[in-house]
Amino acid sequence: MDEAPITREEAEELVRSAINELTKEGLNPDIMLAGPKFISYAGGFLKECGLSVYEVRELEYDAVIADSQYLGQMRRASRRVSVEPFLKEKAIWEEFRSIDV
Repeated sequence: MDEAPITREEAEELVRSAINELTKEGLNPDIMLAGPKFISYAGGFLKECGLSVYEVRELEYDAVIADSQYLGQMRRASRRVSVEPFLKEKAIWEEFRSIDV
């Protein structure tokens, strides 16, 4: 199996950062909609983060952290985080490594 493009700790930091942003705006983040790939990278942390987590296949590598009271009512009530930038970065580094100079 290939090395994961993101560690559990990096996934945790993405989620905690989104939670902190929402909390600073006076919201109460309590729900996460997450794609299966995001869930696989985040690992056991999702059970510990205090959010109700729901798998949404269509989100793939992304997750949406939100205040369920305001979900869909106002744009600032949620934050979307993604593993995809880490995948792209990993692919670029692999390409650099394959260049024979």
